[in-house]
Amino acid sequence: MESETFPEELADALVGIQRLIRRRLRRGRPLPRLRGAEVELLRLVESRPGIGISDAAKELYLAGNSVSTLVNRLVKDGYLLRETDPADRRAARLLLTDSAAQRLADWRRRRSELVAGQVSRLDEADQEALRAALPALRRLAVALHEEAEET
Repeated sequence: MESETFPEELADALVGIQRLIRRRLRRGRPLPRLRGAEVELLRLVESRPGIGISDAAKELYLAGNSVSTLVNRLVKDGYLLRETDPADRRAARLLLTDSAAQRLADWRRRRSELVAGQVSRLDEADQEALRAALPALRRLAVALHEEAEET
C-alpha cells in the first residue's frame, strides 16, 4: 500500500515545500511582486542571455502568448530588455536589466538562508537523508524534463 501512495506523497511534499518557500520569500519584498513564472523566466534569461521568446516558451513549457505577456510585464517593470534580433528583425532577444540581476541575486541569497535555516533545525539523520536524496531528485527532474520535451 505504501508504494501506491509514494508518488503522490512525494509530489505533494515537493509542491508544498516550493509553495512555502515562495510565500516566505514574498514577505516584506518591494513591489512589484514577482510571480513564479516571472522568476522562472528571469532565471532562464540570466542563464541564456539573448534567448528569444519562442525558445523561452519551449524551455518553460508555456504558450508563446503567455511568455509574451510575461515579457511585456517584466519590460514595463524594468526587469527585462527586449532587443531586436539582428539576424531576424521580426524576433526579439531578451536580456536582464541590472535591477533584475540584483533582484535575482537577492532572491537566491534569501532562499539559501531560508532553506539553510530550516534544514539546520532538523536532526542529523534527516539532514543526511535530504543530502542523500538530492541525486535521485535531480535524476527525477531530468527525466521529467526529457519526457516533456518528447511530447
